[in-house]
Amino acid sequence: MHRYPTPVLLSADLGQRARARWLEVYADTRMGEVFIWRLFNQVTINPFLWGEPTDQEILRRTLEEEIPQVLGYLEGELPAEGHLFGDVSIADVAIAVFFRNAAFARFTIDRARWPKTAAFVDRVLALPSFQKLCPFEDRCVRTPIARTVLAELGAPLLAETYGTTSPRRGMMRI
Repeated sequence: MHRYPTPVLLSADLGQRARARWLEVYADTRMGEVFIWRLFNQVTINPFLWGEPTDQEILRRTLEEEIPQVLGYLEGELPAEGHLFGDVSIADVAIAVFFRNAAFARFTIDRARWPKTAAFVDRVLALPSFQKLCPFEDRCVRTPIARTVLAELGAPLLAETYGTTSPRRGMMRI
């Protein structure tokens, strides 16, 4: 018995399960590289957190080459209506979350060029589970140290944190 039986995020059908896992891996690797490390990092993290200038060549290549490649691939994979496998799946979630993050870097999908992808992302991000998180995200993205804001909003927080009052670089370098 599953601890959280619904929604079932991976289909019992082996073909659908394999495809969902592939799309989740694609999102986590390729989309993460493009939307987090190239777009969000250059537009948001470097200038506002570290005080470093945006690398305009990385940003240009991301916007003109890499994001269009990702969106072109997704346009051929995503359904015009509904979700990938009927009910929402891990693949739907894995893909859509990167566009929520990209929106914080002021990126929007060109609806005329990639209509299926834009509509798909809208549908997934409109789910109640995502909408419930929006107030937390919207406040935290405007707050340098967000823990107190999260507590004020009623987010479930642990008593202890490794967070500090000033940002520190992690182990990953890009």
